Amino acid sequence: MNQEMCIFILVLLVCLQIVNCHDEDAHTIQYNSDIFSSEVPKNNHFIMFYAPWCGHCQRLGPTWEQLAEMLNEDDSNIRIAKVDCTTDSKICSEQDITGYPTLKFFKRGSLESVKFRGTRDLPSLTTFINEQLRSIDETKNVPVEVPSTSDGLVELTAENFEKHVSQGKHFVKFYAPWCGFCQRLAPTWEQLASKWKFDGGVTVAKVDCSQYRTFCDQYEIKGYPTLLWIENGEKIDRYQGQRTLESLEEYINKMLGTTTEKIPEFKNESNEEVESPVIILNKDNFKKDIEKGITLVKFFAPWCGHCKRLAPTWEELAKRFSDSKQARIAKVDCTVDANKPLCSEEEVDGFPTIFMYKNGAKVTEYDGDRSLDDLQEFVNKHLDKHDEL
Repeated sequence: MNQEMCIFILVLLVCLQIVNCHDEDAHTIQYNSDIFSSEVPKNNHFIMFYAPWCGHCQRLGPTWEQLAEMLNEDDSNIRIAKVDCTTDSKICSEQDITGYPTLKFFKRGSLESVKFRGTRDLPSLTTFINEQLRSIDETKNVPVEVPSTSDGLVELTAENFEKHVSQGKHFVKFYAPWCGFCQRLAPTWEQLASKWKFDGGVTVAKVDCSQYRTFCDQYEIKGYPTLLWIENGEKIDRYQGQRTLESLEEYINKMLGTTTEKIPEFKNESNEEVESPVIILNKDNFKKDIEKGITLVKFFAPWCGHCKRLAPTWEELAKRFSDSKQARIAKVDCTVDANKPLCSEEEVDGFPTIFMYKNGAKVTEYDGDRSLDDLQEFVNKHLDKHDEL
């Protein structure tokens, strides 16, 4: 009798677990490639682009479902939804999703979006939604604020920023008036704007973070001045060079593709070349291949724009260390089904993610500039430490 009772309880617990799993996302709308473009314009949407193996996504899941339960009513003017980027990579590629989770707000009647950059808790998420819905109501009868311009330098605010940078290429300075470095850069930045004001390829702009602190926090501005290159509403690069007029102009030319320096073509990383010096890692050889010496591993997705831009640099980096017996340059394609558990175990939450391993153990994540010289210096630094052991 006791044995039968134990079996009954065990079966009951399993059934309850199944029900709980089934109801976990009961209120959140799941979109796929078949219906995304037709359904999203029908209403305002707040959408989470995610990967099931992503740790941050898993932690956000209950909060996202709570948000959906609150707002996904029949007569609501907002829909809470999500897209699985591992099964619907086409959507995520079109939306330029390079990290998980990415949260975007879509206005009714459009597939253009505003990216959420705040803290992923319920109060912050609801505040963001209210701000977006309020902006829709305000713009129905009020003309859009036009950014003020002085001799080519565009002055942006929290109200006009998203619309201004949503199309085209923009070089934006985030600053504070009291900052000494900002004060020294100011005349150079004005000169730069004046020189490029008649060139349709880029606008030179600025944002005063002392007035729009919350907005600058959303863009993760940690210090002043911060110079960002933005294309079609997406942050592409952070300028880290010298703040001279010549260096800034050279950077603009490089980003516009008008530099005389030959820029290597992007390679599609899904088509591996036999002669490539980059070591291809997967779930079967990963642990064995990183167990000795140091290994710099790039976790990537073939559709990721940042990964494509990094690809030729990664090839060249591997060539420079091809004769080394202690340093290896490798990569893992996280879109391959067999590799997804590996990427999850290694806590890869965005692309590209670069980790340094030493004798089989993860040492650190590389978060510096992705130039060839900086990457080589990073490897050499860890190589020197390894030789000292």
